[in-house]
Amino acid sequence: MSNYFKIQENKKVRVIIDTDAACEADDQYAIVHALLSPKLIVRGIIAEQFNASDRAEAVEKSYAEVKRVLEIMETENIPVLRGYGDELSGNDDIPESEAADFIIKEALAENDKPLFVLCQGALTNVAVALRKRPDIQDRFTYIWIGGGVNEDGSLEYNLNNDYNAANTVFESSVELWQVPMDAYSLMQVSYAELALKVGGCGKIGKYLFDELQTVGLEQNWVAGESWALGDSPAPALAVNPNCGRYVLQNAPVISKDKKYSGVLENRKIRVYTYIDSRFIFEDFFAKLNLYVR
Repeated sequence: MSNYFKIQENKKVRVIIDTDAACEADDQYAIVHALLSPKLIVRGIIAEQFNASDRAEAVEKSYAEVKRVLEIMETENIPVLRGYGDELSGNDDIPESEAADFIIKEALAENDKPLFVLCQGALTNVAVALRKRPDIQDRFTYIWIGGGVNEDGSLEYNLNNDYNAANTVFESSVELWQVPMDAYSLMQVSYAELALKVGGCGKIGKYLFDELQTVGLEQNWVAGESWALGDSPAPALAVNPNCGRYVLQNAPVISKDKKYSGVLENRKIRVYTYIDSRFIFEDFFAKLNLYVR
């Protein structure tokens, strides 16, 4: 699929996409971006739970949405896994999960290509994998779109969906690149630009734009003529870790009210404070146009 230009083989990385694709309409853009990036070898896509009345049903909806995107792109060789259908109830909760087992298998595989897990929602599935097999924590890099602004402890949707899972990941030694709300909200794009550069790009472009328009007309929280494609930094940072600025800081501790309540003194994580939205958008627009030619 992504053969319109060549890169060095030793620059390629494996990725697993962990997505609540039925929650809004921006996950689909990130999924397609990953599929169109020659550097990224997409090993599998996980359907996540999200804060719905029935989280198990939410997983099924995300699963169906991922399958729909792959069908439109005529991609049949990428496995789609169901994530755990609820948030974790406490530190000892280790449920059965085909998604977690897939992460474990891929992390333990003998492969010279680094593994990245791109999380575009709750941290549930990686947390289950880490609890089940702590020995994998140094075998992959975790890019997470989520978390509030550390200084004010603001609430944030992806963090809210499973704060126990967040604490598991923060307390582990996994290489964590966090893109919090103040950074991912920089991914602002207008409907006009999306209509011009995405909507006319074949079946997948039409689907991406139409779905975003549908959700945008139904939800009051959208700005009106624009959208923040906040999940797109996940694949973009795997492609180019320098398409943003970051600081190394102590991982936070999350309290029961789902806010930051302190830090872990001996645990450093990478926190992106700025995202280069134009690099990400133009990379996506160019790849999408090359794909449909």
